[in-house]
Amino acid sequence: MADIETRTVTLLEAQTRITRAFKKKRPAFLWGPPGVGKSELMDQIATSGDLGNTLLMDLRVALMEPTDLRGMPFYNADSGKMEWAPPVDLPSEEIAKEYDTVILFLDEMNSAAPAVQAAAYQLILNRRVGTYKLPDNVVMVAAGNRDTDKGVTYRMPTPLANRFVHLEIRPDFESWLTWAVANKISEDVVGYLSFAKGDLFDFDPRASGRSFATPRSWTFVSEFLDDEIDDSELTDLVAGCVGEGIAIKFAAHRKIANDMPMPADILAGKVKELKVKEISAQYALTIGMCYELRDAFDKFGKKDSKKWHGMADNFIRFMMDFFPTEMTVMGARVAINNYKLPMDPNKLSNFKEFFDRFGKYVINAVED
Repeated sequence: MADIETRTVTLLEAQTRITRAFKKKRPAFLWGPPGVGKSELMDQIATSGDLGNTLLMDLRVALMEPTDLRGMPFYNADSGKMEWAPPVDLPSEEIAKEYDTVILFLDEMNSAAPAVQAAAYQLILNRRVGTYKLPDNVVMVAAGNRDTDKGVTYRMPTPLANRFVHLEIRPDFESWLTWAVANKISEDVVGYLSFAKGDLFDFDPRASGRSFATPRSWTFVSEFLDDEIDDSELTDLVAGCVGEGIAIKFAAHRKIANDMPMPADILAGKVKELKVKEISAQYALTIGMCYELRDAFDKFGKKDSKKWHGMADNFIRFMMDFFPTEMTVMGARVAINNYKLPMDPNKLSNFKEFFDRFGKYVINAVED
């Protein structure tokens, strides 16, 4: 009998499924390779508003002792009995009542020692350990790496595993792009990965390299790009985050992209030609223009709609004049789907020409 392939979900899909499980008070378990974005997903769920005013409590279970979850027994001289001091890392009634929902995130669950997993089992099964009882508005989610990911893991007891709704996360560029835009990841990183989507994640547990590309390590790269450092140092740091091969490709991409006109000049209508035809550089330039348009809208778009739509008009005109059809459609899709740019067709002088030439492609791309 052939092996059945493990069913996986993207981060965006996982968000809706976990939220539904929470509303039924069912604990979920997120499986996935290192750096795929499990922790960031929980931050996103907590801040989405889908569960009301939400507090996320992140516990690194692998670093805990059993008493961190169970509490500590002590002798009460007043009562003459042994009692339990409640654990301080778990949500109290006083804290929980200030929120609609409290998410208790048990991260690195299957990397915890068996004795710690046993304490967690009691918490998940009975919603209590010792004399401590979970408040009613607390929901639980755990996460861990797979046995095949070369991490330190312990086999989870079957009765404990059966208490969870299990979801395995797979890397997905579109999910990451949505997150990257919301979290202002460097336009150089977004532009490069929009062209080289396969470089978002290249973890291979069989490889011997220490550095490899993941959504998490690209976040590190984005942070380094905020600093003014020379190319050699930057390449060393990028290689230390995502591996030498990808770092060299990324450096070459940035060198080409730096020869492109400034996005702000394009949106101001100052650029009348495009000499660089490299597709990866055009990807980066498109992302740069979307960044500029979003920042401009945040600063004055509502107060001066005419000025902002003039910039959006120049964005459309530039793509029509200098980009191939595929790039023009991609630019429109990213602007609408990912950057949520509120362009009003009635205020865009170039819209009719754009729609006549590219409308059917853009509609299909947006629906996809």
